[in-house]
Amino acid sequence: MTFHETKISGAFEIYLEPKLDERGFFARTWCQKEFESHGLNSRLVQCSISFNTRKGTLRGIHYQAAPYEEIKLIRCTRGAVYDVVLDVRPQSPTFKDWIAVLLTAENRHMVCVPRGCAHGFLTLENETEVFYQMTEVYNAEFARGVRWDDPAFQIAWPEKVEVISQRDRSYPDFGR
Repeated sequence: MTFHETKISGAFEIYLEPKLDERGFFARTWCQKEFESHGLNSRLVQCSISFNTRKGTLRGIHYQAAPYEEIKLIRCTRGAVYDVVLDVRPQSPTFKDWIAVLLTAENRHMVCVPRGCAHGFLTLENETEVFYQMTEVYNAEFARGVRWDDPAFQIAWPEKVEVISQRDRSYPDFGR
């Protein structure tokens, strides 16, 4: 794997290094030693998938509050997503900044979302599936979110949002 740190501290784009042969290829998507060598928590406790029927589905932008802040490793296993990492750490020099990564089944890239950052994505194809690995167990009492179109962040979504949950649509403006 090749790790490329983004402008948001602790957020990495991760590229697989396929070993090709006549059968196809083999590639690692997780290595405790490599993650630790980049200063990343290597304790994974939960994995989840999100299947999204329609293009234009927005999920997020979510995070968990302390003491259940989590690191997420995200990969698109079917279809394509515009994946957003938003820094909501008040002490961070990139507070309220965001990055976007194109994750597709074809490019097999991953994104590592650091503790204290929020995450969301917009599907770019019908029948898109996203695979998550997390360092903390989901705790509904500590689940938080920010609105996808909050003017405090000015996230530039590449396509129209067609499907979004009531919860994700109704978060108050950031800072309230």
